[in-house]
Amino acid sequence: MKLRKIVLGAAALFAGLFLTACASSSNESLQEKIEDKGKLVVAISPDYAPFEFKALIDGKDTIVGADVELAQAIADELGVELELSSMSFDNVLSSLQNGKADLAISGLSYTKERAEVYDFSEPYYETENAVLIKADDIDTYTSADSLSGQKVAVQKGTIEERLVKDQLSDANIVPLTAMGEAINELKSGQVQAVDLEKPVAEGYLSQNPDLALASFALETDEGDAKAVAMPKDSGELLKTVNKVIKQLKKEDKYKDFITEAAKLTGDAVE
Repeated sequence: MKLRKIVLGAAALFAGLFLTACASSSNESLQEKIEDKGKLVVAISPDYAPFEFKALIDGKDTIVGADVELAQAIADELGVELELSSMSFDNVLSSLQNGKADLAISGLSYTKERAEVYDFSEPYYETENAVLIKADDIDTYTSADSLSGQKVAVQKGTIEERLVKDQLSDANIVPLTAMGEAINELKSGQVQAVDLEKPVAEGYLSQNPDLALASFALETDEGDAKAVAMPKDSGELLKTVNKVIKQLKKEDKYKDFITEAAKLTGDAVE
């Protein structure tokens, strides 16, 4: 009987320790989980130069860009390796919900609707809008009104899609999954214009002399800025990301990232 009590007592102690370990694990913050596994997984859609795109580096197909440099700076602050998880833009945010990524850094902009589901960092880059057209049409499309009845391509799920819907309501809006697809549609004459970020537009201009920047752009809201997204209630991780962003902004480093990334657009892989 005494032996049985000892065995039962040991079993109860083991069960208690097991439950305590499980509780400790379940209470572990996202940042602690990242640090424990030694890896930061960042969701990214590499089709938006110079923010994120693929380029041939030393003969290898590599994801590069200003947002990649930002992701690396965050990984360095955490003292872990960076792993980029490449996917289509419309899957970037959902990857945070299904646990496939820790952060999403892919030219994302804060919106009230998105903030109900995800945490967002402080902005790291203010949005600049641009409209790309064919160089031959530079005198044809000189204002937003001149695109009335014309086809205007935009990448799905972006702030630019909202801007086009709000400010080019008389145009035929063509939402596409990838920016490269939109540019190809413009070059082939399937659409008459593409609305996008100015640095992205400049990247495509450097590779396509048959395209031109329109003399007008759409108006952006004060809150249209790029930010890092992460799962809701990320707490400590959000503070760490904001710390990195503040330091980069203080040193004006993100603009340097854009400048350096722009030099690689000639090596971009479609």
